[in-house]
Amino acid sequence: MSACDVNVIAVVGSGLIGRSWAMVFASGGYRVKIYDNQPGQSAKAVTEIRKQLDELEEAGLLRGALPASRQGALLSSHDDLAQALDAAFFIQECVFEQLEVKQSVFQDVERLVGQDVILSSSTSALVPSSVFAKMQNKSRCLVSHPVNPPYYVKLVELVPHPETATAVMDTTHTLMTKVGQVPVLFKKEIDGFAVNRVQAAIIAESWRLVQDDVISVKDIDLVMSEGLGMRYAFIGPMETMHLNAPEGLEDYMRRYGDGITRLLHSAGPVPEFRGDGAKKVTNEMYQLIPGDESHLSARKERRDRLLMHLARLKDDHQ
Repeated sequence: MSACDVNVIAVVGSGLIGRSWAMVFASGGYRVKIYDNQPGQSAKAVTEIRKQLDELEEAGLLRGALPASRQGALLSSHDDLAQALDAAFFIQECVFEQLEVKQSVFQDVERLVGQDVILSSSTSALVPSSVFAKMQNKSRCLVSHPVNPPYYVKLVELVPHPETATAVMDTTHTLMTKVGQVPVLFKKEIDGFAVNRVQAAIIAESWRLVQDDVISVKDIDLVMSEGLGMRYAFIGPMETMHLNAPEGLEDYMRRYGDGITRLLHSAGPVPEFRGDGAKKVTNEMYQLIPGDESHLSARKERRDRLLMHLARLKDDHQ
């Protein structure tokens, strides 16, 4: 291996998350080397990313200071892992969510890079102590969990292994900030991190309300998109409570704490998300948006377009 270059990042895995990470890093001016163990897949990814960058530029939604042509030129494809990792100072793993696969990938990576290279996983469901259990040097390992799709939603959860060095967390935080992401630092690992734990609570209560015939799928989604989501797009639940009482958070809890406790105790058990018990909810959803590729692709494109416009609005009003 050659010496590390602080301008070179390797992305391992060229699926949707890997491509989005590559776009994020290129938007910050980094040279991005994309690897995939399926021959030709990384080259295909680079071609598709460059096309997407051109489309974003034409729509006025391109991230970063560099034009699409310059960002596209920063990308390279590799079928050889050692070649892809050469000179990289930061490696973002984006293979599919299977513990044994991720562990194997990181063992291969560790054999090919120097001790000062940061190893980061995009996992959304596996804690760092599991992902990096077979690593020799765990002090340079962490999870950088993006919110899908990372190019349009800027939050990234930085979760340390119990042995991760503080300097590694700080360097990654600086990197993510430089490329325009919004990193949040975890003090310790926890199953589901924060995004998925909060999201799971929302999913469970929304599912229960539909399953119990209290409200429809369409209307529970409006509760979020036209209600809570309007506030949460700019301020979080803690600040929302703080601003919703004349004297701040303590006053809010004096006024509403008992009611919140009562509601939480009435929430009931975890709902059934599969099988017969879930059919009512899933059938309503498929009536609104059919599950075929054309309908889902159109809605995903709409989602990404709206997220990009929202991100631009937030940037303009910070």
